[in-house]
Amino acid sequence: MRALHVWFHQPRRPYRMQPALSFPYLNIYLHTTVCPIIELQWLSFANSTGFRQSVSQGLQLALEHRVQGWIADDRLLGPVRPKDLDWVHRTVLLPLSRMGLRRFALLASDDPLNRLTIDRMYEQAETDIAFELRRFDDIEEARRWICE
Repeated sequence: MRALHVWFHQPRRPYRMQPALSFPYLNIYLHTTVCPIIELQWLSFANSTGFRQSVSQGLQLALEHRVQGWIADDRLLGPVRPKDLDWVHRTVLLPLSRMGLRRFALLASDDPLNRLTIDRMYEQAETDIAFELRRFDDIEEARRWICE
């Protein structure tokens, strides 16, 4: 007699997992289930030094794993100085573009002034980068899009 195997549809694994890197103001996740992506989830304000050091570590992780997508969840990010945004443009976005990043998802800061400042930097950067940049309000929608 043959055994009858019943296969149940397994729900898709949740994207969340343990942070690859964690700081009091930022969690950095490396997702490799669907395609290699990195997700920076800001939890609060970081001073200039902390901001640059943590983002640099996220960039290093992205380069090591040759990620195809980057999710910047800036919703809880505090104010960022213009010189730090210029630094992001030169030191993060350009290397990601040269590496071959395909997609960048941005969830804008909840703070209107911060959103305006950061959006302006991304608009200026779009002429220098080869990857697709899209803004989202919903993290799950961003996660679905990033590996399409």
